[in-house]
Amino acid sequence: MSETFASRLAMLGHSLPAPSAPAANYVSTIRAGNLLIVSGQISTTNGDVLTGTVGAGVSAEEGRLAAEYAAVGVLAQIAAATDGSLASIRRVARLGVFIASAPDFTDHSQVANGASDLFVHVLGEAGRHARASVGVASLPGGATVEVEALVELEPAA
Repeated sequence: MSETFASRLAMLGHSLPAPSAPAANYVSTIRAGNLLIVSGQISTTNGDVLTGTVGAGVSAEEGRLAAEYAAVGVLAQIAAATDGSLASIRRVARLGVFIASAPDFTDHSQVANGASDLFVHVLGEAGRHARASVGVASLPGGATVEVEALVELEPAA
């Protein structure tokens, strides 16, 4: 990973973890031409899943942090699928942010900003993206947040 990306990530208190292995019958990433599709990454820190439901025991701010951690997992998958860095990212095209949330919780966009803010902070303009933020009843492993991505890469050499 380029020193600029690494230092920007470190300024937020993160470093790239080893990418997680798929939990079932799917792959972590698929490259189709210049597009990289990244499977959903759940909110983890130091190998531990951040669990709970936003609006029922987990605050919106804690959910925002969980989204940030899930986004770090997405970056780890991108680095693993490319040359080990983030330099081949042309732009993050779209994020899908899934939030385990109570039925009456309505601040999904604020939680999803944890992921969006991380991408913009680390990647600059290339990190700006379209996004969907969706409240769901539950996520794998009881995770608080799951983030998936569609990323445009530089053409393969």
